[in-house]
Amino acid sequence: MVAFTAALVLAALPFLASAAPASNQLEGRALPTPYSAATARSALAGLTVRAEANAATYDRDAFNHWITISGSCDTRETVLKRDGTNVVQSSSCSATSGSWRSAYDGVTTSDASSFDIDHVIPLAEAWRSGASSWTASTRQAFANDLTRPQLIAVSASSNRSKGDQDPANWLPPLSSYHCTYARAWVQDYYNLSVDSAEKSALQSILNGC
Repeated sequence: MVAFTAALVLAALPFLASAAPASNQLEGRALPTPYSAATARSALAGLTVRAEANAATYDRDAFNHWITISGSCDTRETVLKRDGTNVVQSSSCSATSGSWRSAYDGVTTSDASSFDIDHVIPLAEAWRSGASSWTASTRQAFANDLTRPQLIAVSASSNRSKGDQDPANWLPPLSSYHCTYARAWVQDYYNLSVDSAEKSALQSILNGC
């Protein structure tokens, strides 16, 4: 993987350190808009194709995630607010009511604890694709990225079915979401490599978008 430049790191970190938008501004928002299919195809063509490596050294704790975003709200709570409807939060920022729909499988809930926050590109997948050489601050920026289409509230069952698999081995149960998922997966900002099967799967999906 081409090394992540200092400029990109510095560009990502201020967002994490600064206050997030007020709660009422987050209401009704969802996954940040992914690339268009055409842009994603172009970006995918520019990514390095390389076999995954360093799987044995992966440590989830190397990605400091669910950091404080604003006040008492951490990344998970911020995404739950963003992705839900009529979400009410307690003084400690826990979601006490609201409704959520999982884009992966169509599951709906009014119980926030039954939903996970999925890293579209799983942390372990990122590690095997180049993040093992990143600095701790870059891994933190990636694990808490609210700017790019990297975090989404989904049913726990779909998230755990996915695990750390890439699109060659797992896609959302709802085929209607495959195009959006592939577009979200292609994040050349982080310059992660892709393996050949992963690239082929993404190309196939994007060509049909």
